[in-house]
Amino acid sequence: MSFTLTSPAFLHEERIPSQYTCEGEDISPGLEWSNVPEGTKSFTLSCLDPDAPPGTWVHWVLYDLPAGASSLDENLPKSEKLENGALQGACWGVDSFSRVGYYGPCPPPGHGDHRYFFRLYALDTESLSLPPNATWFQVEKAFSGHVLGTAEYMGTYSR
Repeated sequence: MSFTLTSPAFLHEERIPSQYTCEGEDISPGLEWSNVPEGTKSFTLSCLDPDAPPGTWVHWVLYDLPAGASSLDENLPKSEKLENGALQGACWGVDSFSRVGYYGPCPPPGHGDHRYFFRLYALDTESLSLPPNATWFQVEKAFSGHVLGTAEYMGTYSR
């Protein structure tokens, strides 16, 4: 079986409900994963919109997720570092507006459907050794050469 990422919030390749967007509550959707690659020591999560003008837009970056984690609850707090529970020690990166936390789909009105790729990277290192609030570029550079597997889940949204 392959490394899999799913969400109870919406179906793969279907419309993301408005509560997870700028037109709703803008809360993070719950995510679940399974069939983690052997040797995984941590995870990194991203949500990117490749259809945004003028180029790929970062909506969510979360790194140093513990290897024992198998899900993210809906509506995670937008703090620099998760301090409690199974996700303790995980750090938020910043989105394309340099904001900490999840900020959901908000494509320009009339721009058509945008695709939002939620990607979970299984890594062979416990930590990326980055401070909270790292950019996606910094996170991607730090995990280069450490990826054991990638799971992807995609939703769409338009206004």
